Amino acid sequence: MGLKEDFEEHAEKVRTLTTSPSNEDLLILYGLFKQATVGPVNTSRPGMFSMKERAKWDAWKAVEAKSTDEAMSDYITKVKQLLEADSSAAST
Repeated sequence: MGLKEDFEEHAEKVRTLTTSPSNEDLLILYGLFKQATVGPVNTSRPGMFSMKERAKWDAWKAVEAKSTDEAMSDYITKVKQLLEADSSAAST
């Protein structure tokens, strides 16, 4: 399986989590996903009254130096960590 297919599979798997990831983890996933699928940030930073959109933009901007493959690989790693934590929490 190629990296792109593995990435798409993990993008689906993240939806199966039984516990919601922390806001920090969600922002990491968002930034990596956008970098992997869109590339470097291509919009201006939202205004200070759009705090949620601004946080998402900042998360994406923080990883814009990564290549598409690096972003996909990091995204897969993060999803695996969250799935592992989710399964260990469910078994206790």
